[in-house]
Amino acid sequence: MSYSQAPPLRWRAELSRQDWKAFSAAWLGYAMDGFDFVLITLVLTEISHDFHLSTVTAATLVSAAFVSRWFGGLAIGALGDRFGRRPAMVLSIALYAVGSVLCGFSWGYWSLFAFRMVVGLGMAGEYGTSVTYLIESWPKKLRNTASGMILSGYPLGGVLAAKVYAWVVPHSSWRVLFWIGVLPVVLAIYLRRRLPEATEWKEAADSGRRPVSATAVLFSGGRRRLVNVVLCLAVAVALVVVLRGQNMPVTLALVAVITACFVALTVQFAGRLWPVVVALMVTVFCAFLYSWPLQALLPTYLKTSLHYSPDQVSNALLYAGCGYAVGCVLSGYLGDRFGTRIAYTGMLTASLVFVVPVFALGSGHTVWMWVLLFMLVGTGSGGSGVLPKYVSDHYPLNMRAAALGFSYNVGALGGAAAPVLGAKLAKPLSLGTSIAVLGVALTALVVLLVGFNVPVRVQRAADRRAGRAGLPPREGQQEGVFAPNPAAGPDPGAASDVGPTSGPGTAPGPGPGLGHQSGAPAAPAQPNTAKRT
Repeated sequence: MSYSQAPPLRWRAELSRQDWKAFSAAWLGYAMDGFDFVLITLVLTEISHDFHLSTVTAATLVSAAFVSRWFGGLAIGALGDRFGRRPAMVLSIALYAVGSVLCGFSWGYWSLFAFRMVVGLGMAGEYGTSVTYLIESWPKKLRNTASGMILSGYPLGGVLAAKVYAWVVPHSSWRVLFWIGVLPVVLAIYLRRRLPEATEWKEAADSGRRPVSATAVLFSGGRRRLVNVVLCLAVAVALVVVLRGQNMPVTLALVAVITACFVALTVQFAGRLWPVVVALMVTVFCAFLYSWPLQALLPTYLKTSLHYSPDQVSNALLYAGCGYAVGCVLSGYLGDRFGTRIAYTGMLTASLVFVVPVFALGSGHTVWMWVLLFMLVGTGSGGSGVLPKYVSDHYPLNMRAAALGFSYNVGALGGAAAPVLGAKLAKPLSLGTSIAVLGVALTALVVLLVGFNVPVRVQRAADRRAGRAGLPPREGQQEGVFAPNPAAGPDPGAASDVGPTSGPGTAPGPGPGLGHQSGAPAAPAQPNTAKRT
């Protein structure tokens, strides 16, 4: 289907009542996710005062949730692939609700750090399973729209958090915010329990196509289980040590250890698809690194550099959050009209226009600050509304939730590095300048990675190299061509940007990992890397 046949503005007529019910439950979970997660950024100054923390140390509390996200994405995503999207959605939202309540009872830095890690486990599952559920439930040609619309819930939850902050904190304690966050979650859990299973997952299960279990792949067998438990522990310890601040040689050494561990896990989990998974992790990492300095440190910047009152901070975040939500919906619609990659890179390029003006304004220009934040966050963070769709397009159905959850949430470690890096750069520069520098540099890098289709090119290079080594072609792979994923069917919203070639290279077949578990399915079908995402 060409882009000229994309859905018109009256696309809502193509959705059933059940489609909207699925969207409502998934969207509400995302909104509560945004509410609970943004709370920590709003009260960093109050927590710093109560626990006697520096700005850099306090920023690690924002990062703490990202430390556990990668494992939550893998584990809960695997549960979603094995038992269904719906139970995984319920588990994820329950986890971050419990974590948020516990944050209100924290008695010091390390207890709050640990409770934030519980929030991260649930948040990871929310990103992987809810997006997968909605994408597999809505019509194929509306799936960019679905991705953008569901992600709009996150910033609106953040807007709600900002308004509650302005009402509660001046008259109470920052702890009350975390306790309030559990109330709407009860409704979201109730709605999700009443949902039917995702259409595509149910059809696959009914036909006997057993999905890949990431946990079974990584933790089956005595020796493999032991090795991978050690790898996971090494990653967790190294991440915590890095976040606590080390000199440059130690930091680089730990980053190398973390990277090696993740690549080792990815090779086992994804088999011969590991190059595209790692490339997507890098892309998502850079995407979080451009957006999260602003999201995590904007309230601190407004309060410390511009001396905004809590009410002014709340208003600024209201405009930023509304821009984020509008941008998510817009990017999703543009993705279904023109292609995911075009929509994403176009929105990010537009965001570069607004970065410098936002941080050049002084404290006396509040209305202009609201307008510019709306535009900057709407085009920058809002453009990432199609990022989950972009990532999921590369994975076949039987490993989609686990692969999306793992790659997206490992990449989300960019969100862990972002506030710490922004706070450290603020020492030689200033907080506003450091946020602007990171935003411009990393946005440009993501535009290049996505615009030049780097994940697909990396996988092709690995395929050609394996072909020259005499390895058999992967299932569904034609000579020199990335075949679409047969399990997912054709995607009317995307057009192929790769035609058949006459070159001699053939793509390699499935390697160890996915195809080597007892009773496992055949190796996963070729990902949708032929699509113009």
